[in-house]
Amino acid sequence: MPGALSNLRIVELGEMVSAPYATKLMADLGAEVIKVERPLSGDKARLRGPFPGHSFHPEKSGLFLYLNTNKYGVTLDISRPEGMRLLERLVEQADVFVHNVWPPDMDRVGLNYERLHKVNPRLVMTSISPFGLSGPHRNWRAEELTIWSAGGVCVLNGAGPDHPELPPLKTFGSQAGFQGGVHAAVATMGGLIAQMRDGEGEHVDVSVQESLVSQLELTFEYWPYMGLIATRLGRKPIQPVESIRCKDGWIYVCCIEEHQWRGFVEVMGSPDWAREEIFADRVKRGENWEALKIFLEEYCSQQTVLDLYQKAQARRVPFAPVSTMGDLLNSEHLKARGFFVEISHPVAGTHIYPGAPVKYSATPWEIRLPAPTLGQHNAQIFGERLGVSSAQLRELARAGVI
Repeated sequence: MPGALSNLRIVELGEMVSAPYATKLMADLGAEVIKVERPLSGDKARLRGPFPGHSFHPEKSGLFLYLNTNKYGVTLDISRPEGMRLLERLVEQADVFVHNVWPPDMDRVGLNYERLHKVNPRLVMTSISPFGLSGPHRNWRAEELTIWSAGGVCVLNGAGPDHPELPPLKTFGSQAGFQGGVHAAVATMGGLIAQMRDGEGEHVDVSVQESLVSQLELTFEYWPYMGLIATRLGRKPIQPVESIRCKDGWIYVCCIEEHQWRGFVEVMGSPDWAREEIFADRVKRGENWEALKIFLEEYCSQQTVLDLYQKAQARRVPFAPVSTMGDLLNSEHLKARGFFVEISHPVAGTHIYPGAPVKYSATPWEIRLPAPTLGQHNAQIFGERLGVSSAQLRELARAGVI
């Protein structure tokens, strides 16, 4: 069966994570995606890895290979007039154009919605940038570390209240880029629905900072409701809500409601200390967390993660194992769901990758193509589809346009 988005044509001008992940989500659901990279060097993700055997090769980056499945790959220097004209011809045939070009670079090369809308009035153009295309921070640069900090996550994340001397921390890897990509994919699909209704395209402006800020849960309400500023420092008002070490790993212990605490006490065999007045309710448990933590750490240190998790679940107490990457790779549940997939690549070989985050009953998710090698489909896309002759392609390559 064809994928859910099999009639959708997308052009992507993306590097690293945000734009490539947005289009990967749609490509794996059947959309045709033409990925545009810079000649010679390509997407920066090709340099990031991880690389099989720790041996650098631009066609073997695990990050690039994962983010760019089911895409055709071409090279194009859009700073050159010939390159921009070819991009316009690609966009003319597309439904969607997704990019994460830094706003000052957009200005420099003339990459804007007004220009592309004239080429294709039905085009949905999605622009992903650190701080959005308007406002005083429009032209600020930001890498993963700085955008996490600007998004407010770092002040909430770190070694916690027990170690105020340690600095704020970002999350591992390129999670800000992935969050920007998820938001961009959803926003793009909203633009497409409006296009189907109105017959007209539109410009979608995605700020990665705002994508992160929108996920900070109740942290903004702490101030108007409680007069507190949310931070990783200071005593938590409600406890236990912590990760605690067991015999063979860590478990997340969560007892916010009184019935959850009573269930955990039953799991522990109803010890006498649990009846002390200083642990009588969740506020007192928070105020006396230093004392309570000693008892909980002693108990958990004698338990295995899985056994304690199952006992807590049986009493409707929301504990969770703190899974390692090895735990996930070996998870019987994920195996039963068919989450991990093997993908064979002509240069990188065959490796295991994360698979479908969603399942469709009638229009399946599918890996049809491995990530493209650099410029792999230049002849197919520029030549066969756009009608550029072989001689012209050779001249464009010689001039560094493709």
